[in-house]
Amino acid sequence: MPPAEAPFSHLKNLDYSVVQQCMHCGMCLPTCPTYDETKLERNSPRGRIALMRSIADGELEATKAFADEMYFCLGCLACMTSCPAGVNYAELFEHARAEVEEKKVIDSAWRRLIRHVTLKWLFTKHTRLKMLGWLIRLYSSLGLKSLVRGSRVLKLLPKRLGELEAMTPEIQPKFSDELIRLETAAGGEKRYRVAMLTGCAQDLIFSDVNRDTVEVLSGNSCEVYTPRNQGCCGSLHAHNGEWTMAQQQARGMIDLFPPGEFDAIISNAAGCGSHLKHYHGLLKDDEKYADLARQWDAKLKDVHEWLIEIGVREPSGQALGQAQKVTYHEACHLCHGQKITAQPRQLLKAIPGLELTELPESAWCCGSAGIYNITQPEMANKLLERKVGHIRSTGAEVVAMGNPGCSLHITNGLAKCQSNIRVAHPITLLAEAYRRENT
Repeated sequence: MPPAEAPFSHLKNLDYSVVQQCMHCGMCLPTCPTYDETKLERNSPRGRIALMRSIADGELEATKAFADEMYFCLGCLACMTSCPAGVNYAELFEHARAEVEEKKVIDSAWRRLIRHVTLKWLFTKHTRLKMLGWLIRLYSSLGLKSLVRGSRVLKLLPKRLGELEAMTPEIQPKFSDELIRLETAAGGEKRYRVAMLTGCAQDLIFSDVNRDTVEVLSGNSCEVYTPRNQGCCGSLHAHNGEWTMAQQQARGMIDLFPPGEFDAIISNAAGCGSHLKHYHGLLKDDEKYADLARQWDAKLKDVHEWLIEIGVREPSGQALGQAQKVTYHEACHLCHGQKITAQPRQLLKAIPGLELTELPESAWCCGSAGIYNITQPEMANKLLERKVGHIRSTGAEVVAMGNPGCSLHITNGLAKCQSNIRVAHPITLLAEAYRRENT
C-alpha cells in the first residue's frame, strides 16, 4: 500500500528561502506595537517567525497557542520597514494564518458561522454588502440608532455588544455607482486612461472619497473607467487565512479590470492597495492568470503615488481657502506595505492655505488593522488612545489619512474624547481645493 499523503501545510509548502530570511538581529522589536506593549518575545516578529519556521521544519504542529499568537499580530508590517535582511513578513503572516485555518486549531461552530456569513457570503458579492449598507442606513435614518443609544437596552446586553454598536459606521447617502459615471472624461487634454477601484466597505462608508478621487484624476488629464459593483479585492480573505477565497476574488478583479487596457489601476485605500499589488504571489501557479496577475501588479498604483508620478496639477492661488492646520497619519499598509510616505505629504503641501505639521509617531499603528479592533479590542484601544493623544497634541484642525479602517477607528477615538478634529483623506482636501478654483 502506498504511503498516505502528508496533510497540506501552507508553511511547509512555502518557499523555504522566505522562511529562513530572518537572522534574529532584533531590529524589528522596537517597531512592533504588540512587543512594545508586552515585552514578550513571542509577541514580536522575531518570535512569531521562529514559530513559523518550527512548523515549516516539522518540529512543531499548529496549535491553539500558535493561532492565538498569529491573530494577536496586527499585521502592520512595521517590522518590514526596519528589517535589514528584507524579510517578507507579509507573505509569512498570511501563510501562517492560512495554516491556522487549514488545521482548524481554533475551530468552533460559532466561529465557523461568523466566518461563513462574513468572509464566505457577505464579502464575496457586492450586492449583499450593499444590502447591509441599506439596512444600516435605515437604522440611522429612521431614528432607531438614536433610540437604542438613548435607551437602557444596551446596558442590558453584554458590554461588548454595546461597544460594537458604538462602532456602527455612517453609511453614505449614495454609493459610488450613483456618484461616479462608468466613464469620466479627462479634464482638458487626455494623457492617460486609468481604472478606479471603489472597494467594498470603502464604497459604503467613503463613496464621497471615491467621487473625490475620480474628480482629481480627471483634473489631472486622466480618463477614468469605474466598473459597477466591484466588490472585495480579497484583502480581507488573505489577511484572515482564506487563501483560496483570496485567489477567487483576485481572479474576479482581473476579469473586471483587464490590465492591458489601462495605464494604471488606481486604489485610494492603503490596506487594499498593499494587497492588490501582490496578485501575482497569489496566482503565480495559475496558468490562466499568472501573466495577467504580473501585469496587474505593475499597473496597480496608489492614488498619491500616481499623481506625483504623472506630475500633479497644483491648485491655483484662487483655490486659497480658510487657513487650516493639518497633520498626517501614515496608514501602515501605505508606509510599510507600499513604502509610500513622501507623496501624500507632497500633495498636502501643494494645497494653498494648508499648513502641514508632523504627527509624532505618525507611522505607529492606530489599532484598526483590518478587523483587529473587533477581534482584539483591548490592544486596539490602547493603540487608539496613544494615536489620538498624539493627534490632539499637534493642535491640528484636520488629520489626513489614506485608509478607511484608520479613518473609522480614529474618528471613533476622537469622538470619545469629544474632539472636533476633522478626519479627511488627502485626496478629498485636494478635491476641495480644485473646487474652490471655480467659485
